[in-house]
Amino acid sequence: MSRRILWWIGPLVLVVIAAVAMLLFQQLEHYQEVIDQGPSPKAQANPYLAAQLFLDQRSIPVKVIETLHGLPATQQQTQTLLLLDTRENMTPAEVERVLAWTRSGGRLVFVAEQLWDEKKGRSGDLLLDQIQIHQFLTRDLREQDRRREQEMIKPVIPLSADLANTSKTPWPELTRLYVEHETDPAYMSFDPAFHLDDPQDQAQSWANSADATHMLQMVYGNGLITVLTDADLWKNRAIGKYDNAWLLWYLTQDSAVTLLLRTEHADVFSLLVRYFPLALTALVLLTLMALWRVGMRQGPLQPAPERARRQLAEHLRASADFMLRRKGQQALLRNLQTDILRRARQRHPGFDGLGIAEQWQTVARLTRQPTSAVGQALRPRPNERLSRTEFIRQVAYLQTLRNAL
Repeated sequence: MSRRILWWIGPLVLVVIAAVAMLLFQQLEHYQEVIDQGPSPKAQANPYLAAQLFLDQRSIPVKVIETLHGLPATQQQTQTLLLLDTRENMTPAEVERVLAWTRSGGRLVFVAEQLWDEKKGRSGDLLLDQIQIHQFLTRDLREQDRRREQEMIKPVIPLSADLANTSKTPWPELTRLYVEHETDPAYMSFDPAFHLDDPQDQAQSWANSADATHMLQMVYGNGLITVLTDADLWKNRAIGKYDNAWLLWYLTQDSAVTLLLRTEHADVFSLLVRYFPLALTALVLLTLMALWRVGMRQGPLQPAPERARRQLAEHLRASADFMLRRKGQQALLRNLQTDILRRARQRHPGFDGLGIAEQWQTVARLTRQPTSAVGQALRPRPNERLSRTEFIRQVAYLQTLRNAL
């Protein structure tokens, strides 16, 4: 093949490759695909991150704290404290500090965590019990209404008048809040399984679903307290639904917000596990080794005693100790007295027909013992424990009388 032909074949191959590439490029379809990688680590660490960003967008400053030691001052600006996280380990001192802060003019919004116990007269939620608000299960209210209907008593439903006819209420599972100068209510997605009760009639406003009350608001000193059945409607996955975000803005408007995300106090053991795991592991291993070393047997095993060495006296002594432990001293003394009287009947015909004093005299004559000593030995004794010396003396004398017969 000549050089001129090679010069023509090269460009021709390039033209063919370019034509094929052009055809393939025209067949390509451009599209965009969004891959959901889940919530960010920051959102996973803070379930109320969306609520915090929402308030920031509404020019409401939000400060996140982990303890109740530094509550904001209420003199210069209205403050709202949100206790939405668990309060299981909240101490009485912290409860009093929060209520005093509220009385001075703060706004307190918290979630009721425990159910009211009628028998104990408390719920165990220190903050809820302090303001005398009770939380029940909604199904318990339905059961109470059912019993009242069976007793032909008109049921009393602790809801507002506009919810009297629940059959005509739209979206009965949602909570409605009626605001002044507004004709239509706001709808929120509180958990319908819980109900708040105000036995002291302290609340000035409330929000209800078809079956229960989920929010109570009351004046407390110079401040304001809002009690909720749950705060899941403000978590990242639910704050964008219904009017959940609007309710958060409504409760925190014209104030600075402090959000408490953790009220539990880590104990010493938790701190040691968190910061010194290797040291704790070494301590446990050393403790196990020390116990194993202490529990080791010292010296050779003692051989089991041979059965041939046991004598009759050992068996008798063991039997006597067993009877003494099981029956007691008085039972053993009564057995000896009964045996003496049985032998006296055999020695003296008509012994049973004699009086007690004559029987004692007969036994004294047959055994050649003083009558007073015989009577003292055969007289029934009170159920009291004798000393070791006195018991041995009594047994020895009774055995003497029995052997003499």
